[in-house]
Amino acid sequence: MLEETVLDKNVALPIRVVCATRERERQFFTHTLTGASLKMCEQVTPFELRLHAENTTGLSELYNLAIQEAGGDPCILVFIHDDISIRDFHWGRRIREGLDDYQVVGLAGNIRSVPFQPSWFFERIHEGSLLADDDKYLSGSVGHPTGEGGLVEVSHYGPTGQACKLLDGLLLAAHSEELLLSNLRFDEQFKFHLYDVDFCKAAENQGVTMGTIPLAVTHASGGTYDERWAKTYAEYVNKWR
Repeated sequence: MLEETVLDKNVALPIRVVCATRERERQFFTHTLTGASLKMCEQVTPFELRLHAENTTGLSELYNLAIQEAGGDPCILVFIHDDISIRDFHWGRRIREGLDDYQVVGLAGNIRSVPFQPSWFFERIHEGSLLADDDKYLSGSVGHPTGEGGLVEVSHYGPTGQACKLLDGLLLAAHSEELLLSNLRFDEQFKFHLYDVDFCKAAENQGVTMGTIPLAVTHASGGTYDERWAKTYAEYVNKWR
């Protein structure tokens, strides 16, 4: 277990959003859901932005760079995908409140972790198919667009505010000092897939606490499980074998 870190969490540290997108920089606030919703909420929740536009670099490398750059410049780091619409003007407050209880927070997760688990949502692979974990182990809520007039279908996985062992990488947040003091980083061999599962497994091994927070968002992607994902999963299994 990590020794309890002495951090004054009552200090209003700035929120630093780290986001990678294939869009050009000048199009981020108009052509991505994340950019547009951040801009909409900016008067209530101000933020700093570390944007990686026209990006082809792995997310783990970019996230580690943000952690390193925060040394001597403490902040709340928010690692977020570019296809998320934040539907809560007070999203920063939700994250700050969550970080009073956990060292790393996310929107959806799993309260358990089993060997070689392929994601926070799926328990295992059986005969080539991904099998969802039992609902009793899941936590959090995320909206998904239905494609019908802007309507949203909410996936309520389970009670929010629970301690978790795995979190969905669509949004992860932590005090930069917590990550630096624990020497917790993303494994850069996992560029776009399974970086979140691997990060959470490493966090659990180091005694870092994780949990879900109540924050209304819509996520436009349901995840991609293709040949590239399968190759990365094999690498993940080999690492933790």
